[in-house]
Amino acid sequence: MAFSKDFLWGGATAANQIEGAVTRDGRGLTTMDTLTVGNLHRPRQITYQKVDGTLEKAERLACVPEGAVGAIDPDDFYPSHVGIHFYDHYKEDIRLFAEMGFKAYRMSISWTRIFPTGTETEPLEAGLAFYDKVFDECLKYGIEPVVTLSHFDVPLYLADHYDGWGNRKVVDYFTHYCQTVFDRYKDKVKYWMTFNEINVLRSWLQLGIHNNEDPQTMAQAIYHVLLASARAVSIGHACIPDAKIGNMVMYAPSYAMTAKPEDVLENLQYKRKVEFYLDVQVKGAYPAYKLKEYERLRVNLVTQEGDEEILKAGVVDFIGFSYYMSTMTTTDTSMPKTPGNNMMSYKNPHLEVSEWGWTLDPMGLRIALCEMYDRYQVPLFIVENGLGAIDKLESDGSIRDDYRIDYMAAHIVAMKEAVELDGVELMGYTSWGCIDLIAWSTGEMKKRYGFIYVEADDAGKGSYDRRKKKSFGWYKKVISSNGEDCSNN
Repeated sequence: MAFSKDFLWGGATAANQIEGAVTRDGRGLTTMDTLTVGNLHRPRQITYQKVDGTLEKAERLACVPEGAVGAIDPDDFYPSHVGIHFYDHYKEDIRLFAEMGFKAYRMSISWTRIFPTGTETEPLEAGLAFYDKVFDECLKYGIEPVVTLSHFDVPLYLADHYDGWGNRKVVDYFTHYCQTVFDRYKDKVKYWMTFNEINVLRSWLQLGIHNNEDPQTMAQAIYHVLLASARAVSIGHACIPDAKIGNMVMYAPSYAMTAKPEDVLENLQYKRKVEFYLDVQVKGAYPAYKLKEYERLRVNLVTQEGDEEILKAGVVDFIGFSYYMSTMTTTDTSMPKTPGNNMMSYKNPHLEVSEWGWTLDPMGLRIALCEMYDRYQVPLFIVENGLGAIDKLESDGSIRDDYRIDYMAAHIVAMKEAVELDGVELMGYTSWGCIDLIAWSTGEMKKRYGFIYVEADDAGKGSYDRRKKKSFGWYKKVISSNGEDCSNN
């Protein structure tokens, strides 16, 4: 078989997209909780309160003005506040994951369930106890939890009062949180990742900073994130000697639009945008090209003695990554574009797109695997891959999502080829949104990813009952055959 007997088949979610119960049992608000619902044609917006007390909204990746604080508009709808009611349905959902045969469940811990403002010395026992119950439920079925420590959600208090990751103090607050959960769950969780899609963190929502236009501010915030990641890895290894701790990037391989040297160079520059984060987290130091870029921008990182050693000591055990699409690069800015995962992408004339405009490219997954493994020679873990689509509930209660099966089957074949033909060392595959959840990009429920249908609409209304889709049985067969049988029958 292409995949090892302990290959980690499973699914992936994020706390802010499924849990709901945002203020239950003492949980504090995060930046993600200020994010409204949107759709393909109307962007999600962050809500903030200006110094004069008025409420304003801005596009989700914008920054709030100096002095403004995150806020909730009582007349608007915030999808994270309800999620899919996982906080109350976790036993049912994990039982369904087990029925599919999951070997792993990738999820995140909500930082503010443990430390409501992010600054507390003592953790919130109710929050710790909730994740104890979730992990115990997974382990009861032989499912390995794969835990992301930070999935886009910055404690709102840290954003409001510390400028988020722009402040080095937040590194200490984060590592205290990490130490707390490592200590608590060291006998239950062996697989961890530090920051979700670390290479796309760039806004108030994801970093808690009030200015992302200034190169110095952005570089310093990212430096703090990378330093925090390295410290978390070292803390985790000290606490859990047999733990496997990885990073996580959004990986979208790029093809030069033409053979023009200018396009090829542009493509090289594009690749460095993700390789920078991988270089630091896998090799333990800033690469020369990034330092030269900072010279040109007159960026001077504020560092402390011992930081270089922290980065060197805190290298990861594996690379986790999301793969949904590929992109194109060109110097011709007049070329047509299409939406993508955290990006606008130049449209590839040779490939189709999904209902939301995301490029469909199964072979791109094999290319991504080869590019990363050839360069870094550490195990890889596909922790997000899936198709967002509109699912139809038939009169008999069935959901016939053959399009999802076709998409995923093609991607599993591509990753199998990377293992068999290219020698890539692959740890596992956890499909994104194994159960329908709130879409990060648009906040919709109708953009569905799961094998399990959740009866809820974009306004948070519905029974929230769970139903198995056709893909549920298909994925169960894929797992039971260890990826050998991907047929749709």
